[in-house]
Amino acid sequence: MNSKEIINKISKLSNQEKRNISYEDLIKYMNILNPEEIIELSNIIGYPVFTRLCMGVLNHKFVLLQDGAAAIILNDKNQILLQRRSDNDKWGLPGGCQELGERFEETVVREIKEETNLDVNENDLVLISVISGNERRKQYPNGDIVFNNTVLYLAKKYTGELKWNKESKVMEFFDFDNLPESQHDSDLIAAYLKSQKGN
Repeated sequence: MNSKEIINKISKLSNQEKRNISYEDLIKYMNILNPEEIIELSNIIGYPVFTRLCMGVLNHKFVLLQDGAAAIILNDKNQILLQRRSDNDKWGLPGGCQELGERFEETVVREIKEETNLDVNENDLVLISVISGNERRKQYPNGDIVFNNTVLYLAKKYTGELKWNKESKVMEFFDFDNLPESQHDSDLIAAYLKSQKGN
């Protein structure tokens, strides 16, 4: 199999099939691909999954640093958009991990589109803060432990019809004084609220 065939084959796999690529097969693929093709493969699989696949038997034991971006999306009533996540049933912000070679603005625009179907222009994003440290430690249902370094943006301008993918059970706009109790990103919302004091 040549490099083009490898990339084509993996791009057609479902997300679950990509997660199940064996370490041995990955070694074979990586020995055929050049560095640019390895970056392309990582972006097709998704960087965190790709990194864990490269770890073989250590994949769920190794603690990862994950760089990513998230968005505070506000409607015209100043309500915040939250998604009820499928993996842990908690309410969180649209966002996700940065892919190789991606700028954070590109990450958040891509993730907003993938998770909400809304279109946001990079020029309309407002940087709120970069949140990192122990507060950003997360453990996922599959056992993965990560420390997320998250660039947080505000998006008030967007177009499109709100729809969600399999990562979410539902999406709703909430008043800030009536947020759901079970939150995945309470630290990010707190960072936004802190940034608004005095404004």
